Amino acid sequence: MSLFESWNDLSDNHESQDAEVKFWEEYLKIEASIYNEILNEKMDVVEGKVSELAEKFNTSNEYFMGFIDGISESLKEEIVLEDVEGDSEISLKIDWEKLFFNMVNVEAHWLYGLTGWDDILSLDHRKQVIKDYKKSKTVVKEEKIGRNDSCPCGSGKKYKKCCGK
Repeated sequence: MSLFESWNDLSDNHESQDAEVKFWEEYLKIEASIYNEILNEKMDVVEGKVSELAEKFNTSNEYFMGFIDGISESLKEEIVLEDVEGDSEISLKIDWEKLFFNMVNVEAHWLYGLTGWDDILSLDHRKQVIKDYKKSKTVVKEEKIGRNDSCPCGSGKKYKKCCGK
């Protein structure tokens, strides 16, 4: 079984609801500590053997694979998750803006609120990213054209006699 499959098995299969909640609480603490260290050290690139990186960040290979799975969409270069093993050499080149946006997108306030962001993206820039994200999710209803209104195509006819036919 590949490391990615092991991670999926570990994260998907739980004996009970309580076991699942406990698993995610534990994993999210570890994930936050990894991000905290990366942000505080301003590590643009995290590279090395997966097993050595897992040890460096005080976690298991499977949990570190979960971290790789989570950050994979925020990297400058794509990584094939299914090919990653404990003895694989990896290079995670982080796109900070994309990472921050993706954290906002999944509503991971415990990650995008880390103080390590202060020296990487300015507060104004982070606020703008959050504002832009919220704006992108706002549904704007277009004004409805009435049957007897002038047609928007500019023909001068009523909508019902022109494009609304």
